[in-house]
Amino acid sequence: MRPRIAVIGAGAIGGYVGGHLARAGHDVTLIDPWPEHVEAIRARGLEISGMTAEEHCVVRVPAMHLTEVQSIARQRPVDIALVAVKSYDTVWATAMIAQYLSEGGYVVSLQNCINEERIAGVVGWGRTVGMIAATISAELVEAGRIVRTGPRGGTDGHAVFRVGEVHGRITPRVRALGEMVACVDTVHVTTNLWGERWSKLCVNGMRNGVSAATGLNGNERDRHDAIRRFTIRLGSEAVRIGQALGYALEDIGNLRPELLARAGEGDAAALEEVEALILAKSNAAARSDMQRPSMAQDMAKGRRTEIDFINGTIAAEGARIGIRAPANEAITRVVKQVERGEIPARPENVASL
Repeated sequence: MRPRIAVIGAGAIGGYVGGHLARAGHDVTLIDPWPEHVEAIRARGLEISGMTAEEHCVVRVPAMHLTEVQSIARQRPVDIALVAVKSYDTVWATAMIAQYLSEGGYVVSLQNCINEERIAGVVGWGRTVGMIAATISAELVEAGRIVRTGPRGGTDGHAVFRVGEVHGRITPRVRALGEMVACVDTVHVTTNLWGERWSKLCVNGMRNGVSAATGLNGNERDRHDAIRRFTIRLGSEAVRIGQALGYALEDIGNLRPELLARAGEGDAAALEEVEALILAKSNAAARSDMQRPSMAQDMAKGRRTEIDFINGTIAAEGARIGIRAPANEAITRVVKQVERGEIPARPENVASL
């Protein structure tokens, strides 16, 4: 019997992954807190599109309101729960679905940031798996409609998704999960979940808060000289903290960790190389001008951002081990000012830093 999959948080990434899993014939149920989104999926199906006409599809997939989750008690239990909510909603979302897991069921963090410990605090480490959407950009543009704003297959020569166990061994369940996710896009089953997680945190730390504070899309952000150099400082600090914490870092997007760290520390040759790599990517039509990181999407929609779980976490982890991260501290402060409505989102917020 096919495993039953529940996706808690059918937004840009959760909906995209869940929709494609359902399209491939997997037993998927989407669960989301936005009533209009659930009703649109029920009425018309989940519409998914991308950068090419071939990516457009409409998927008929069961969808549930939060108030209906209790009905699972009278149904077949959940074997795989993909938690794809914002980091600040991780604990309640995990607790909600935990009581409906099958005997061998487990919970997967399909999220930005590092939330495996929060999930394990609810269901235990043995029922916790990580899944990183490493090189994918998508947006829930309206109820029932998701648009992928970057190319399929990724842009950095690496797998789009990474799945792994918290203990680093390759198990039958994580291998099977990887095989399932392969219908969505390229996937790598990793033995380095924590290094992958911190590396993605570095990527998010360079992009998310900056776009949220400035209102710039990904390409505009990278082409602005002062802002681009500030993002390099953010990444450099994050790399050094990750190294000090003992993580085996992977590439930061298309940047080697040590090169990025040196670029942010004043190494002129490293800075020139990193800037060239960033500009080459933004000028190669590798992503749509619609692309904006999830935190910028949240800011535009008036939602709470994940700044405390991205740049705030980088700064806090650095402080815990005695390494200051002034750039990450600064962007955290600025994003919160914009979030509270004290200042508008504008390039000057970051260019002045």
